[in-house]
Amino acid sequence: MRLATLFAYENGGKGCAILDNNAGRSQYMYLKVCRVGGTNCDPDSGNFSEYAGPVYVSSFACAPVTAKMGQSSSSLYINYTSEYVFPCG
Repeated sequence: MRLATLFAYENGGKGCAILDNNAGRSQYMYLKVCRVGGTNCDPDSGNFSEYAGPVYVSSFACAPVTAKMGQSSSSLYINYTSEYVFPCG
């Protein structure tokens, strides 16, 4: 069963990420993308029935992303962090 889908794409030199809610009901969701080194982060969080984001980063190569989803911020079933949401150039 797919609970969420993380989409990451580039548009006009900016990176964008969206965390799609596939659970069929409102869930706590957290999504954050940063520049390399963890600076200039753009977060989005709350209870969403459709998706968290979009969040943006101006220098998208190798940008780290964090995606979380659960019944609450303390009861997560997705807790994903990646240093390479976009291709490294």
